[in-house]
Amino acid sequence: MTEQQLLGPQEIRELAATLGIRPTKTLGQNFVIDPNTIRRIVAAANIDPNETVLEVGPGLGSLTLGILDAAARMVAVEIDPPLAEQLPHTVAKFRPGSEDRIDVVLNDAMQVTELPVTPTALVANLPYNVAVPVLIHLFSQFDSIAHALVMVQDEVADRLAAKPGSKIYGVPSVKANWFCEVSKAGVIGTNVFWPAPKIKSGLVAFTRRPDPLSDVPRQLVFEIVDAAFAQRRKTLRAALGPWTGSTARAGKILEAAGIDPSLRGEKLDIHDFVKIAEAYRDHFAEPDSGEVQPFDAVRGE
Repeated sequence: MTEQQLLGPQEIRELAATLGIRPTKTLGQNFVIDPNTIRRIVAAANIDPNETVLEVGPGLGSLTLGILDAAARMVAVEIDPPLAEQLPHTVAKFRPGSEDRIDVVLNDAMQVTELPVTPTALVANLPYNVAVPVLIHLFSQFDSIAHALVMVQDEVADRLAAKPGSKIYGVPSVKANWFCEVSKAGVIGTNVFWPAPKIKSGLVAFTRRPDPLSDVPRQLVFEIVDAAFAQRRKTLRAALGPWTGSTARAGKILEAAGIDPSLRGEKLDIHDFVKIAEAYRDHFAEPDSGEVQPFDAVRGE
């Protein structure tokens, strides 16, 4: 089977010139200009031929064409109006007959709450400055996304895939693990982009957990994670003190959760944070109310 043409440096620059576009740092635009890198990303994404793929920030369409070759259908969310308007024309030119297999949505990915089709996978070259918030938002909004492969700044990739105990393990690592099993899937050099960024990019693979980790609210877990890492050098008892009202109260919750209060947040995995959230709910919520109540109201202290 003959390989379909993908966009190279010449095609990308011609498209940009036609649209009068120069990549902007504001939107984090670095366009992939190497067809082999596109093939590598699509292969690493393990897209099933029957899947519907969500792409965020398709830009000039280099990754878009590769996804279309692998998937049954896709939806692309683009924040830049000229790019969103051009994308269907690029598909029509380079993949004639595939126009009806892609929906282009002009929107900020952080604002998207519904899509014209139901995505089962996410594949994207995400802007470095918003990568983590976009991932958390999309995973929370679309539980139909069973797996994902994203390209981000290499440092961000390392943080997302970091394990407890690592110096770079932190909030992104824990929050991503609420939704998915996370692993690093490779490193991408700088010369495959236009303009070339100063640092390398990393590929991160996500596999959605088949069942929720707990019935405790995600927002509660994330609040505890944020508090635990707000001051990394502090013990959990001290770090969670301002959030619970006092270090003594934090200690009681941690002990109820079976977590050593003298540990630091970087030593805990997502399951440990879930235990803390469940203990907090059980100690602070009024019976059957489902609401977290102030400590004083429940304990009379």
